[in-house]
Amino acid sequence: MSQLRVEKVQELMKQEISKIILQELKDPRIGFVTVTEVEITKDLSSAKVYVSLMGSEEQIKDCWTGLNSSLGYIRREIGQRIRLRCTPEIVFQLDKSLDYSTHIQELLLKIKKEESV
Repeated sequence: MSQLRVEKVQELMKQEISKIILQELKDPRIGFVTVTEVEITKDLSSAKVYVSLMGSEEQIKDCWTGLNSSLGYIRREIGQRIRLRCTPEIVFQLDKSLDYSTHIQELLLKIKKEESV
C-alpha cells in the first residue's frame, strides 16, 4: 500500500471518528474528547486512535469506558463512510501530550516569575 494512501485514510478516519464522537454518540459518559491522531498499519487492518480526554479523573475514567463500549458502533460507521475492502480494527489509546504540554507551560511560567523577582 502506498504511504500517501495510508496517510489519506488516516486523516479521513480522524475526521470521521471526530464527527461520530461529537455528533452521534448518545452515551452520557462521553464528555470532552479530542481525536489527536490516527495511526493505521500499512495493510489497513488495524488502527490506533489517539484521544485526549478532559475533566476530572472520574470523568476521564467514565469517558474512557464509554468510548471503549462504543467501538463496535464507531467501526461500523467508519465501514459505511469510508469504502475500504475491510474496515480496520480500531483501538483507542490515551494521548497525554496535551497534559504534558500544559505541565511544561506551567513550569516555564514559574521559571519566568522567579527570574523577575
